[in-house]
Amino acid sequence: MDIQNIAEFNEKVLNSDIPVLVDFYAEWCGPCKMMAPLVEELSREAKGFSVYKVNVDNVPEAADKFGVSSIPTFVVIKNGTEAARNIGAAPKQRLLELINKVI
Repeated sequence: MDIQNIAEFNEKVLNSDIPVLVDFYAEWCGPCKMMAPLVEELSREAKGFSVYKVNVDNVPEAADKFGVSSIPTFVVIKNGTEAARNIGAAPKQRLLELINKVI
């Protein structure tokens, strides 16, 4: 679920055949830690979409590509482009609404 480098991001996210919910986060971010169990839950329940986490400190190129300046930021990516975004912590229903807009 954790993307380790930009090559893996390109392969698993940008080249995905299905929409992808990307959680841009950092280890030191309190709200990010709060969202982690919810993101894991969404990943287990995912049908018709994938969920990946990108640590902005480890893969800054991915965060730069999507203009992420605040974390957590959740971006739904479809066909390699941004389809929806939520900045900040959000309830599960909000994240599902973002995903459901594009699947």
